[in-house]
Amino acid sequence: MDNDKTVVAILDLPVEPATPEALAPFGHILGRAAGAKAVPVDFYKGRVTMRYPVAFTCEHPVAVPLATVDPRPMEVRYMERHFQHTQTFIPLGGKPFIAVMAPPSEGEMPDLTQVRAFLFDGSAGFALHLGTWHEFPFALEEGTDLIVLLSTQTGYDLHQRDALTEEANGPDLDKKDIQRRTGTLIRFSVPDSAATK
Repeated sequence: MDNDKTVVAILDLPVEPATPEALAPFGHILGRAAGAKAVPVDFYKGRVTMRYPVAFTCEHPVAVPLATVDPRPMEVRYMERHFQHTQTFIPLGGKPFIAVMAPPSEGEMPDLTQVRAFLFDGSAGFALHLGTWHEFPFALEEGTDLIVLLSTQTGYDLHQRDALTEEANGPDLDKKDIQRRTGTLIRFSVPDSAATK
C-alpha cells in the first residue's frame, strides 16, 4: 500500500445476487428477467420480441468499448460516478462478475454505509442511475468480456487524472481514491456458489 493512507477500518461486504429489486437504488438490470414488458415486432409474426428495460441517457456521443477483465484482488480502491450519462455494462460469453456500488449522493464522497456488492451470473448486465458510485466490475474468470456504453466525455475526464492523487475529475466523471481519502479498505469474497461454476 505505497503512498496510501493507513487503513484504519475494514469494510467486508456480503455479496448478494443481482436482482431488479436489489439493484433499484443504483440502476436497472438489463436482461430478460428484468421485468420489462415485451413488445412484438410485427414483421416477423411474433418470432421477434423487443424489450426496453432502461432508457439510456447521454449528453455526448456514445462510445461502445469492449472491456476484457481478468480477476484482481477483491478490494475497492476507487469509486466513481457520472453526471452526464447512465453508464451501462453488458456481459458477453455468460461469465459471472461482481459489481460494487453505492447510491447517488449529494456530497463529494459515497456513503460507505450504503456500499453493496452484487453477483451477476453473466446472463444480464446493468445500467446505472446518474450519479451512482461504482467501481469497475470484478471478473471471476479470466477473459471476462463486457461491452460498456459510456460517454466520450468520460475518456477526456479520465485523461485529467491528477498526477499526485491519481483521481480524475471532469464534467461527467468524479473518480475518488476511497481508501486514501477514508482510510477504509472495502473488500468482499467470492461466494462459494460462484467459485464452483
